[in-house]
Order: sequence, then C-alpha cells, then structure tokens
Amino acid sequence: MKKYTTNSEKETFKLAKNISSNFKGDEVLLLVGELGAGKTVFTKGIAAGLGLADYHRVCSPSYTLINIYKAKFPIIHIDLYRLENKADIFGLGWEDYLGQGVIVIEWADKLDFKGPAMRVLIKVGENEQRVINLGY
Repeated sequence: MKKYTTNSEKETFKLAKNISSNFKGDEVLLLVGELGAGKTVFTKGIAAGLGLADYHRVCSPSYTLINIYKAKFPIIHIDLYRLENKADIFGLGWEDYLGQGVIVIEWADKLDFKGPAMRVLIKVGENEQRVINLGY
C-alpha cells in the first residue's frame, strides 16, 4: 500500500487527478472512508484526470445510486451508502459495467469484490488532513 497525506480538498483532488492520468479505461476503484472523508472529492479528481471538462458536476449518487459521466473513458460512479444488505447491492447489477469504463464505488466496504481493484482508504487526520492509503 502507498500512503499519502493531503492537507486540503485541492490536494486530495490533485492526487486523484494524477493517479487517473495513466488509467487504461477498465479500472475499478473501491473507496472507503467515513462520511465527509473526501470520497467524492477524490472521484472528482479521477474525473478531471480522465478529461471530464465539467468535473464540478460530479456528485455523490447517494439517491440515484449510479451516475455515468462521459470522459476519455466512461466513468461509472456508484454509491452504496443507502444500500443495507448484499441482496440490494447484488440487485443493483453494477457488475454489468465491468470492463466498460472506470468504475468508482463509494462505501465499497459494503461490497465483497474479489476482482482486481484499486483500494482507496481515506481517513480524516489531524487539522483536517486526509490520510489516503492506496493498494491493489
């Protein structure tokens, strides 16, 4: 795992943007962190790195569950926050998107995904810092 510390939303955004600039278009990112940790900010950075011009419109799909953005590769943004059990998550059918773009899943700790993925753990540190652990 690689560990990064960011001191602002801008730095978290920039980190994600830099990471995604080398994506091939079939990545799965599993984001875990408490409410307000910066999962959506990280996702905005991913979108910017993939060339989404209006990355400001990226928002957490807490109620729609899935948002799709057209960039260099499709970005499939999924939020599992409101889903309570594995049957609800399975019923979402998100696996149908595998291989069709970059999949970013917030609240991925609710998911039992065994395939290849970038695992992103975001923790709130002191003085509003974010400690971000990235692993595969």
